[in-house]
Amino acid sequence: MKHSRSSARVVRVVAALIACGVLGACSHRADNTWQGYVEGEFVYLGSSQSGKLTQLDVARGDQLTANTPVFALESVDETAALQQAQQQLAAARAQLADIQTGKRPPEIDVTKAQLAQAVANARKAALQLTRDEAQYRAGGIPKGQLDDTRAAADAANAQVRELTREVQVARLPGRSQQLLAQSAQVEAAQAAVAQAQWKLDQKRVNAPARGRVYDTLYRVGEWVQAGNPVVQMLPPQNVKVRFFVPETVVGSLAPGRALTVHCDGCASDIDAKITYVSNSAEYTPPVIYSNESRAKLVFMVEAHPSVDDAPRLHPGQPVSVTLR
Repeated sequence: MKHSRSSARVVRVVAALIACGVLGACSHRADNTWQGYVEGEFVYLGSSQSGKLTQLDVARGDQLTANTPVFALESVDETAALQQAQQQLAAARAQLADIQTGKRPPEIDVTKAQLAQAVANARKAALQLTRDEAQYRAGGIPKGQLDDTRAAADAANAQVRELTREVQVARLPGRSQQLLAQSAQVEAAQAAVAQAQWKLDQKRVNAPARGRVYDTLYRVGEWVQAGNPVVQMLPPQNVKVRFFVPETVVGSLAPGRALTVHCDGCASDIDAKITYVSNSAEYTPPVIYSNESRAKLVFMVEAHPSVDDAPRLHPGQPVSVTLR
């Protein structure tokens, strides 16, 4: 952490020295005019998935609008995975619907036919029991035969009751726990479809905002690792002007203050507003502060033009900044 902070400090010192020495930022033409340069915060477009680059829709210098297709990776595996997840979801939903509706009408009709047959057998058994009871009282049959007939009649009645309950149960949906379990299966299948769809969508990348393509980092047919940028673009809101002012001026600056940016070759000056004022000196002489050394302190200031004027500026371009 200490090493990274030291490196950042060195970068700021070098930037200040360049601004002072090369761009003449520490010597101004007027009391409110300073030299600076344009800087861009690039956006690197990549995919969270790996794959072969099959389509590159942009070239360096293209101006893009939001959601413009930029590139696509091979997606055969992801497409198949999505189709599989969709079929599994359809199967889970069909099974849930089947549980909710109970048995099919033809299955219920079979049970009803079995019940009708059982009712007929019960009537026959009841008639036989009536005859055997009369024969027993007359002494025509033994007690054992009467008991067998009575048992057969009871069995026939029990079968009627059983099939009646089966018809009633066949019309009922599945048990609550079965319904909950199958509902959970449907939700899991829906999540699998969403995951597969997300992975497939990651194989095609669109521009997140309007901007200019600064570079393309891969060619069609090359393998792109997950997370590696394929296209480098610069949205207009990421274009900024950076300049340095002395310690005597920085106290009067604050975000929101208007300024004018002049660049060679520009048809007209560009309006901008300060968005950042550094809280620390970018260049500090290696001596104790004195009246002489204080004049050598410079502070970095950043300003952003409007998104409509930003394309007129180019990263690295020297400019003049006039405070208003």
